[in-house]
Order: sequence, then structure tokens, then C-alpha cells
Amino acid sequence: MKNWVKLNLFYLGESKKNRIFRVKRWNRDLEKIIHKKIFTEKYEEIGKIKEIFGPINLPFISVTTHHDSQIIPNGNFYVKMR
Repeated sequence: MKNWVKLNLFYLGESKKNRIFRVKRWNRDLEKIIHKKIFTEKYEEIGKIKEIFGPINLPFISVTTHHDSQIIPNGNFYVKMR
């Protein structure tokens, strides 16, 4: 599990095509997560990170999700880094 990175996200809502999250804690090393698949705490894939935008210290993350994905607002989300 050493390649998994826990993301501290809060689910805000949906845009026309994506779901938007706000980062609770951020460091610049996490910029590498763009275009990576995102998973729940049960390691079930829910989608792919589309873009990171907004303020540098606490950005927003846009995620393209699968249509059947259930999002828990304060859930734990993970990205697998290689």
C-alpha cells in the first residue's frame, strides 16, 4: 500500500460534466495526481482526476466519475502513485 496517497478532500457538488472537490490539506507534491484514477476507502475506482484549479494553497479538484459512483462528502479518497 506504499504507492497509495490519501487525499484530504471535501465533496462540494457537480458541474455539468464533473464532480468538484475542495482540498482540506495540500502540498505541491500532490500536483502529480492530475489525470490519475481516484478510489474510495474500499479501493473501488470512482473516476479520474480531470484538473486542479483555484488557489495554490487549497485548490479545487475536478473529477470525471463513473455514472454509478456514490460519493460520500467526507469520505476518504485515494490515488495510486507509481
